[in-house]
This record gives sequence, structure tokens and C-alpha cells, in this order.
Amino acid sequence: MTNRLALFDCDGTLVDSQANICQSMEEAFRIGGLVAPERHAIRRIIGLSLVDAVAALSPDLDEARHRVLADDYKASFFSLRESGAMNEEPLFEGMIEALDALAKAGWLFGVATGKSDRGLSHILAHHGIADRFVTLQTADRHPSKPHPSMIELAMAEADASPETTVMIGDTSYDMLMARAAGTRALGVAWGYHPPEELIAAGAHVVVTTVASLPEHMETV
Repeated sequence: MTNRLALFDCDGTLVDSQANICQSMEEAFRIGGLVAPERHAIRRIIGLSLVDAVAALSPDLDEARHRVLADDYKASFFSLRESGAMNEEPLFEGMIEALDALAKAGWLFGVATGKSDRGLSHILAHHGIADRFVTLQTADRHPSKPHPSMIELAMAEADASPETTVMIGDTSYDMLMARAAGTRALGVAWGYHPPEELIAAGAHVVVTTVASLPEHMETV
């Protein structure tokens, strides 16, 4: 018998981090002498690994420029944090209670995110929830979503199978990744892609409130 694994995306699923991501991306483009993308466009790429994200925002630039933009984003994000000007990145309301209910029901927890190891560790520690997760998969060690690599390693580390794993995320990238890995796909409506896109990308169900997440995990 394998474990039941609830594998969460981070940005837009566990926490609302869009303000800092948008501000850092805008600054990276300004450093590069480029017109910053509109915020709605930046929100669209949240969840992708960084180089893939900037490539989606600037398809006319070459790979070398994409890597420079990615480095400038990292520097801007770090500067924002070190200066004390970073916006709060709150857990979505009710998330602690939802995690408590899922843990009581026997679910193990993991994270699969486009963040770096450092970024994920910082945010989990900030909210005091790092010890709840048995597996953490980030962009530092995997291809970008929707490649299934993050889910595959998470299942191996948690002794879970595709049949006992649910990928929980707010973007079409999460749903496509789940489908590629053969797991169930649960979309959340409080993030950065609309429900209709999640369904089109393969979500088995889209949950509209954090409070209803535990009950849907039993039926997805």
C-alpha cells in the first residue's frame, strides 16, 4: 500500500505572492532597458521556472538575454527582501485549517513549485509550516512545469503512486504536469489562472474555496 500524497503548488495555491513577483519582474525588465510587461501578463507565467517565464514574456529575445533577465529578476527579488520593502506573502485564508484536516485524514504533503530551493524554504519557514512537508521539489533540480519530473520524484520520496497522488495547483501548468505524471489534478480558483483554463488543461475538479479543499480531496 502506498501513501496518499497531496502535492501543492506554492505561488497562487498556498500563498499569494503575486505582488513581489510582479515588482521584481518589472524591475528586471527595466534593468535590461526593456518595457516591463503588464501585470496581467506576469501573473500568467507564475509557476513556470524562471528562464521559461521570462522567455514567455519576451519571445523575441534570444536565450542569452533570457538568462540575463532571469539573473536580474533574482537580484531584484533578493534586493526587495533585504531592503525590507517586500510585500507580505500571506497564506490564503483557511490554509492552515485545511492542512490540519488533510493531515488528520492521513494525507502526506509535498510541494512542487517553480520557485528556487531558497525561495521556497524562506516562505515555508516564514509561515511556520516547513515541517509539514515530506518532499519539496523546486526549479533548481527539475525541468520547468509542465514536465512531470517534479511529481515523479515527489512520489518516489513520499512512497506514493500516481493513483494515490493529487496535484493541487492554480495554473494550467500544474494541471498539465499532473496529467503527464498520471496523477489526479485538482485546480484551485483563488490563484492566477481562471477555472475554465484549469479544466481545459485537465483538472478533474476545480475547488472554489480553501475551506472546501479537504472534502474535494476525497472525491477528485
